[in-house]
Amino acid sequence: MSQQHRPDRLDMVNASVHSSGAASLITALESPTKDPRGPKSPSSYHTTHQKQSAKNENIKTDPSNLIVDNTTFHPEYLTTATASSLGYPTESSLEEHDGTLTTNTSFDDLEKGIGPVLVQHQIGAKEPEKSDMDVMARTRGNHTANSSYTSTWKISVPPENPAALPTKRAGRICRGIRHNFFTVYQRLFVICLIANLIPIIVLLVTNRHSQPWGPDRGSVATAVAANVLAAFLIRQEHVLNAFYAVMCATPWWFPLRIRRMVAKFYHFGGVHSGCATSATVWFVLFTALVTKDYASGHYDQPGVMAISYLLLGLFISICLSAIPKFRFVSHNAFEAVHRFAGWTAVALFWALILLVSKAASEAPGADSLGMTVVKSPAFWLLAAITFFTVLPWLRLRKVEAFPEILSNHAVRIHFKYMKIGPILGVRISDNPLKEWHAFASIPAADGQSFSLIVSDAGDWTKRQITNPSNAYWVRGIPITGILRMAIVFRRIVLVATGSGIGPCLSMLVSHPMPCRLLWSTPNPEQTYGENIMEAVCKADPDAMIINTRASGRPDIVALTYHLYVQSNAEAVFCISNNSLTRKVVYGMESRGIPAYGPIWDS
Repeated sequence: MSQQHRPDRLDMVNASVHSSGAASLITALESPTKDPRGPKSPSSYHTTHQKQSAKNENIKTDPSNLIVDNTTFHPEYLTTATASSLGYPTESSLEEHDGTLTTNTSFDDLEKGIGPVLVQHQIGAKEPEKSDMDVMARTRGNHTANSSYTSTWKISVPPENPAALPTKRAGRICRGIRHNFFTVYQRLFVICLIANLIPIIVLLVTNRHSQPWGPDRGSVATAVAANVLAAFLIRQEHVLNAFYAVMCATPWWFPLRIRRMVAKFYHFGGVHSGCATSATVWFVLFTALVTKDYASGHYDQPGVMAISYLLLGLFISICLSAIPKFRFVSHNAFEAVHRFAGWTAVALFWALILLVSKAASEAPGADSLGMTVVKSPAFWLLAAITFFTVLPWLRLRKVEAFPEILSNHAVRIHFKYMKIGPILGVRISDNPLKEWHAFASIPAADGQSFSLIVSDAGDWTKRQITNPSNAYWVRGIPITGILRMAIVFRRIVLVATGSGIGPCLSMLVSHPMPCRLLWSTPNPEQTYGENIMEAVCKADPDAMIINTRASGRPDIVALTYHLYVQSNAEAVFCISNNSLTRKVVYGMESRGIPAYGPIWDS
């Protein structure tokens, strides 16, 4: 029903808006209704969503439905669309008119509460009221999650005069080499490659006069298997968690120089790629030696030849698909090649060992086939490779999920199938043979469940928001994340953008050291909901939360340094997209400040 048809009821709406206060209206407009009993079952989530959508649509066509029984105002039914139909300015109407209030709303109406709050406080008026305060704060009381806790979150305004950034160290060329082309990841890669190239050269030189020419074929095969195993182990969940536990045991009384080096452990991917590339180099040598023997008539084993070249093709395809540019362009293709080519290579490696051992056992005076196989070091290395390949899939299972739609940009998925600690990542999938996605877990207050935040960052994540599933596949065990290394520092600054707040919350719920948080995102409460805002505030009451829709995108590097100086921190951790993470880490490291953030292969 239109506004002209029901003037008496709309007056009641306006009066209720004025009497109920801006805070309750902000709750309705900015966050979905929360159930104080915690996450609902999947069916109840969808049912509630459908009912609420019907109510919102009804209110959209008839705003007078905000009044029930002629007396009770229901702010939870109020939406931005409803506010617009009532004549109050919204973000879209302001943008259409370049910030000018050209709506049907009078300034008397704006003084009733909803106008100033919507325009200036949340959706970002072009000309907000001037204030001497740097922070606009809102207070909520007596939330059911903790009745004794009163949460106050702040939508911050970037300081006008942040601490001045110091001059970058060294020259531009030296900085570029040090921080872009010779990072810890690249250094680990080069170390692993050189550690393998040296023995290859030594073997070739020392065996240049041997007959048949070249090093022992069995030794070369052992080197291939050893490097493949090393590449597998550095990615294996149990091994990785054990390494993290050792590194995180570094005490605070160690010099900062040592602790900042230890915290770079998350560059372990350099070992993985270095060993995998080295295995490929060794296998090129093996294939060349077998080919020479076959061509000279000393080794009449066509099966070994065929499998060797098939394996060589698989090794090269795996390495090429892992090149960063290809991996970014088509991550699904990279994942498929890595998985299926890797499994095929392991199977072919078993066939190769059996064929080579069979040929060796047929020589005069040789051991039996079984004894030849078990005496081969490559056999035991391949057995370990197979075990660690199969191990995560032994824990493959489908678990119940409870999605909570935060907005059209994010969903929070709750799980109850296991207890989980902080700063751990969980991989989930709706098709276990196609693609897997890792997310940081946020332990629940009851310690019996956890959740993770999925934001719109691609086709798969978009589907989880628009059409969330009631169950997901999981495998293996949770993996320790990069933020675990933060505990080796006395004080840190955490920087996050968008859904990067998820991993940060995972750490903030249990961090043992003082921590300052900088979170920059569009419409934080409207996008991520009241519960996330409350969790952020509880973890860091002084968190700097920047609403980029209201104040624009800030200079994150300058604000990070400002908090670093203000809090006398020892290090900075950044969880954001790849571009901004590299910018923040480079901006800090080039000035001598320890900084850390996920890399493309961490």
